[in-house]
Parts: sequence; C-alpha cells; structure tokens
Amino acid sequence: MTRRSIVFTEPKTAECLTEEIPDVADGKVLVRMEYTVVSGGTERACIMGMPNAGGANFPKRLGYCGVGHVERTGEAATAFAVGDRVLVYHGMHSDYNLVDASQLTKVEDDAIDSLDAAFVIIASMGLGGVRKLEIELGESAMVMGLGLLGMFAVQFLALSGANPVIAADLNPARCKLALELGADYALDPLEDGFADKIRAFTKGRGVNGCVEVTGVSKAMSQALDCASWMGRIALLGCTRVSDCAVDYYLKVHRPGVKLIGAHNFVRPKFESYPHHWTHQDDCRAILDLISAKKLRVRPIVSRVALPDEAPEIYRQLCNDPTFPIGTVFDWRTK
Repeated sequence: MTRRSIVFTEPKTAECLTEEIPDVADGKVLVRMEYTVVSGGTERACIMGMPNAGGANFPKRLGYCGVGHVERTGEAATAFAVGDRVLVYHGMHSDYNLVDASQLTKVEDDAIDSLDAAFVIIASMGLGGVRKLEIELGESAMVMGLGLLGMFAVQFLALSGANPVIAADLNPARCKLALELGADYALDPLEDGFADKIRAFTKGRGVNGCVEVTGVSKAMSQALDCASWMGRIALLGCTRVSDCAVDYYLKVHRPGVKLIGAHNFVRPKFESYPHHWTHQDDCRAILDLISAKKLRVRPIVSRVALPDEAPEIYRQLCNDPTFPIGTVFDWRTK
C-alpha cells in the first residue's frame, strides 16, 4: 500500500512523493487524513536547514497538526476503532499517517467541522504557553508574533480574563485580525516608542504576562522592555539564532522578571496539574471550546490547498514574509 507525502528533499525544496506505508505494528494506528496544517515558523526553519531545526539533514518530513479517520489499528491500540475521527500529533503531511496510539486524540463531537479540528493541536501549543503565565483575572497580557500560535494565544488570554490584551506584529493584516479575535490593542513593534505605548496601555505598569512567539532575539529584548515589575514571559517561539545582547541585570534580575520555557515538549505526560496540562487534556479542552463557540478557528484559515501545490507553497514560505498563516492541505481526494 502506498501513500502520498510532502517531503523536504533539500534546502528550500518540497516535493509530493509516493511512498510505501510500513506495516501496522502493535500499538500503531493507520489514519487516513482529511487535513494537515502548515506550521509556518517551524516548517520554514526546517526546510531552510536552520540551526535548532535539524540543520542540513535532508530529506525531512513534517506536518505535526492534522485530523483524519482511523483506517487500521495494531492489536495493542485498543483505545481506537476503525472509523474514529482523530487528531494526529507528530504525523506528517501525507494522505496516510502511521503513528503511535499515544499521538492520537478522539474528536467526539460530530458537529465540529474537520477543518476546524485540524488546527486543535497547534492551538494547544498556544494554550500551553498561556497556561504557564498563570494569568489572573484583570492582569494585562501581550502576544508578540501573530502567526498561528499567536492568534490562538490572543484568544486564550481574552478567555482567561486578561485585561488589556495587546497584540504585536509587523503585519498590519495580522494586527487587524487579532483585534477581531479579542485583542484590545494591536500595533507594529517597530513603531517609534513601542515600549512607551505598551506602558501607556497598562497605566504605566507594563504587561504582567507576555507570550513571545516570534523566536526573534530582538523581539525578546522588546518583551523585556515592556514587562511589569515581576512580570512573566513565556518563550513559546523557537529562537533559532540568538543575535541580540540582553542586559540581564537591568531587564531580568533587578525587576524580578520570570522567563518561562514553553516548548510543547515540556508537558506532563500522564496527568495534568494547575497551569501544566497534558497534550491530550489541552486538545480536549480546545475541542470543547470550539463546540461551545467560544474559540474561533475559521477566521484564521487563509487557504485550503491540494498537496500537488506543495512545491509552490513552500517556495513562498521560504521567500515571502506575507505567507498566509492558516494554510491547510486537503488530502480527501486522490
């Protein structure tokens, strides 16, 4: 049996290839995919061969966020049955994903559209960063970087009772969307007096919590400039290159600012506890929020593409800073 997969065959090059599917071993589940979502920041770093993203080791396969239906199960994968609709974590862009059963979460509400469900895993990463800030009702918060994770982080901060919620990005269209999704203010971090404006929004105090999603060293330095006394910054974006010096005494040590590593791998594996939920528990919580119409996904969907369009889509990702954030591959047809 074969599958179609998007493969990064060399730097800046993606191809849609036909491959053999391995046997479904014990504990494994074969999932026939409906949609997979492009995670722009991570996938750009991988296809460009950047540091902390696998470097120049090609070929590479990515696509850790998607939804599909169980096609076949190994004998030990007793929690799933053929036909179950599931979220697939750490699969790849392919019409069939063969993954360990632990990487799946059931979508139990039939009313949730699969296109919305396809974004749940990447939304959970934004939620993980927000949880680690331990935001309390009425505290101010900011999101720096309005890609997929940032757009969901804006919504989760608003749902958590943060006030005001501030969004920052170089792209005016993304700032406009953040305002529609719950931000109270949105601005370009390159504006003159950026930190002064943030302090004005927060009555001179600075932001209590910040989700830094850009992975850019200069943005991290700006986040420190905007932090309140004893503020918290969740480092959700992956900093591939550290090229900006920081005065840690003045910006971190003296004001008591907490820098919190928020990589998605740093989660409890089996049991959630306050501000640190398991991957599956966060996914289920997000599915429930979508069911309750308290979390909006569809405004973030920019385009739904066919897999054969992958070479052009990834060429654009490498070269165009206005790459549409909500890019989805549709695997439902051959």
